[in-house]
Amino acid sequence: MKRKIGYSWRLREVMATRKIYTATELVPLLKDRGIGLSASQVHRLVSGTPERLSLQVLSAFCDILGCTPADLVTTTAENAGVRKTATDDQPAPPSTVAKLRPRPARILDE
Repeated sequence: MKRKIGYSWRLREVMATRKIYTATELVPLLKDRGIGLSASQVHRLVSGTPERLSLQVLSAFCDILGCTPADLVTTTAENAGVRKTATDDQPAPPSTVAKLRPRPARILDE
């Protein structure tokens, strides 16, 4: 069975619990840890959900906020629904199959 995997990025929530409310407050804190991101890059990380993130940046966020990666990223996994087909995966009854077959043509002499 297939599984649907997802995640949510909770950086803004964790920042708020630590009384950090703007992305620009993070820029000097990241720079102190050797991470050189611009204010706009940090803003994108705070306001959106990143698809890719350096482990160094994640580690720096954890150090600044005093949290673990599990606090910043929550994951979800659920079973994906099975797609139903038009026939609901049931074979056609034999009686209807005979009706669907073409009949041979009869050629009549004039």
